[in-house]
Amino acid sequence: MADNESSKKRKRAGRRNKSHTQKLKLSTERESTSPKAERINEEATEKPKASASASAKCLKSQGKLSNSSSFLDKMKAKLSGGHFRMINEKLYTCTGKEALEYFNDDPTLFDTYHTGYQEQMSHWPELPVDIIIKWLKEHSPSLVVADFGCGDARLAKNVKNKVFSFDLISNDPSVISCDMANTPLGSTSVDVAVFCLSLMGTNFPNYLNEAHRILKPRGWLLIAEVKSRFDSTTGGADPKTFTKAVCDLGFTSVSKDFSNKMFILFYFKKKEEQDSKKKDIEWPELKPCLYKRR
Repeated sequence: MADNESSKKRKRAGRRNKSHTQKLKLSTERESTSPKAERINEEATEKPKASASASAKCLKSQGKLSNSSSFLDKMKAKLSGGHFRMINEKLYTCTGKEALEYFNDDPTLFDTYHTGYQEQMSHWPELPVDIIIKWLKEHSPSLVVADFGCGDARLAKNVKNKVFSFDLISNDPSVISCDMANTPLGSTSVDVAVFCLSLMGTNFPNYLNEAHRILKPRGWLLIAEVKSRFDSTTGGADPKTFTKAVCDLGFTSVSKDFSNKMFILFYFKKKEEQDSKKKDIEWPELKPCLYKRR
């Protein structure tokens, strides 16, 4: 009798557990199919998509910024290059005095010019100033040098010689600002006068006259100029005519170097005894060196 009662209790408990399990299952199924659950599932699915979309937009935006920055850099370079060419043409077509006034009115133009000049020189396989530096190192360090149109004074910084560096504007304590036709040096006070790509003004013969004045007898005159300025087939000066004019000023021609494709080098020495009578010198016109757009 007791066994039958116990068996009945177990059966009733089993039925209650089964009923409770079925209710839980039904509740879970309802929740999973409810609109709220569907929204949660959709949001969970859409989150990775939204994240990927945001990343793509961010990368695209960065790409646009990079392209925009690159475009602005190119535009700035073009504007800077155009400004340099304008100043360069001005210097070749005015006198040294006018160029001095031009830069004194706005000294920032001098920096603009030399930045553009350095960019142009970066394309040359060899620089004439380096050849002149080498030449000076092969001679006595006691030689006193005058560097006409020194730019960044690279010559003075690379030799042991005493160097007087001249240019239109001075951003360096070692550079003397002046019109190169009228330097503050005394007569017959230097051993070497250098013009490295600096015979730019329409009155360039005045610069050479000044070099003649300050040079000692038998002093050296070194001139480096863009080769096209001495190409008579394209409107440049005849090198022989130029050499004769310099010799008529009171120099003897020692040598010329045409080996470089970019520039020509002239080496002169001041005559020990000067003619008492001044000659009327026929100076050739040196055509402007105008740089092309790159």
